[in-house]
Amino acid sequence: MKLYINKLTLILFIVTIFTSCDDKGYDKFENKKTDTAEMNGEWYIDIIDEASGDVLVQHTKHITYDSNMGDGKMFINDFQNGYYLGGLVNTDTKNLTFSTTDEENFQDPGSTFNITEGKILKGMARSKNGTVVDSIYFKGEFSYDPGTIIIFAGHKRTGFLEDEY
Repeated sequence: MKLYINKLTLILFIVTIFTSCDDKGYDKFENKKTDTAEMNGEWYIDIIDEASGDVLVQHTKHITYDSNMGDGKMFINDFQNGYYLGGLVNTDTKNLTFSTTDEENFQDPGSTFNITEGKILKGMARSKNGTVVDSIYFKGEFSYDPGTIIIFAGHKRTGFLEDEY
């Protein structure tokens, strides 16, 4: 009886192996980049009052990421670490520029923001440790303080411990 159970177990094991190796569908997989892949990343940004030149916040982390809607838009989000900025921006992926007007600010409900002159410059900045990285720059204006322009300027995060702030 024990030999019969061992043979049955072996047969079931072999059948499971052969049927679980079905590769249907794998040949149809396409690894696609999102629309704004070249513009996505984590950034260390300094926030500066344009009128006075005063630095309001230094090295605050912002993240840019694709909307995944195929519409060429991306999110910008500071996760309430800087100026409470979060929403969708329109992108021009050929020129690596972005902007928006009267975008609902999901980090500060009830407010909106404008972004102008948004751009990402490939290889035009240096991290804390001196590594060449991408640069980001844009101007922001918030509905709760119209007319006040805030400059956001910084560089891409490398992920290396020596570059963390």
